[in-house]
Amino acid sequence: MNKEYDFSQSIKNPYIKKLKKQISIRIENDTVEYFKELASKTGIPYQNLMNMFLRECAEKNMKPNINWQ
Repeated sequence: MNKEYDFSQSIKNPYIKKLKKQISIRIENDTVEYFKELASKTGIPYQNLMNMFLRECAEKNMKPNINWQ
């Protein structure tokens, strides 16, 4: 192991934007159970399914249909 390293020629990590961020969010039990059931059918972890769904919504610029009545 060297005492010093030269990082002057280093580059930024090109994958940094692909990293996931851990958050805390309140989701209704029924919603979580839906994704857990779907996970058991597909073999994909439920959190990955939720992330895939939300990513698809963001890519398609989907907006919720909210009616305040």
